[in-house]
Formats: sequence, structure tokens, C-alpha cells
Amino acid sequence: MKRLNIAVLSLATLLGVTPLMAANTSNDQAKMQKEAKVSMSHAREIALGKVPGGKVDSAELEREHGKLIYSFDIKTAKPGVTEVQVSAISGSIVSIKHESPAHEKAEQKQEAKETPPKH
Repeated sequence: MKRLNIAVLSLATLLGVTPLMAANTSNDQAKMQKEAKVSMSHAREIALGKVPGGKVDSAELEREHGKLIYSFDIKTAKPGVTEVQVSAISGSIVSIKHESPAHEKAEQKQEAKETPPKH
């Protein structure tokens, strides 16, 4: 799912649209977007500033542990991805962690289990 997000994000960026990608309903997304004080493009700049030479692989607006955050998976020459979370309220860095390819695969497997079937 996250791999598909990068294609959508790239296309939307070219078109000047700020996509919000999360496993929430569009109504939840609209509420979160209104609540956000920082734009996704600004949060993206902040995240990329913390991972020199990186490219955003996926991006989403989500609520995690009660905080509204943008989560960016950033690819570098190093195997795996670096996940950078940026507060959608203040623009501050919430967390930065590197995920190995094995961890990334396990996360994708877990997300597949959590994603409800489409009817």
C-alpha cells in the first residue's frame, strides 16, 4: 500500500495537490486536514531536512498516540527506510527511526492484515 502511495504522491505533487494518505475514511481525513496547522508540503521539507539525500517513498496524515502527524517514509542509499514523523500542529519533529528491510516487510504484512477488504 505504501509503495502505491509514492506514485500518487508524486503525481499529486506535480499537479500541485497535497494528498492525504491514510487508512481513514475521507470524512476523517477532511477533519484532520482542517485541524492541521502545517501543510504536508512544509512538513515534507522539514522531514527531508533531517534525512540528507533522501527521497520520500510514502507520506500520510494520521493520528498516532493522540497526536496529529505527517508520517514520511524516506529512502536513501542505505537499505530500508527512515520514517520521519512531523507534528501537523507545530511542525516539530515527533520521531525519526530507521527501519530495516526486514522490519519494513513485517510492517507491510501487518498493514495488509489491518486493511479492511474492499467491497
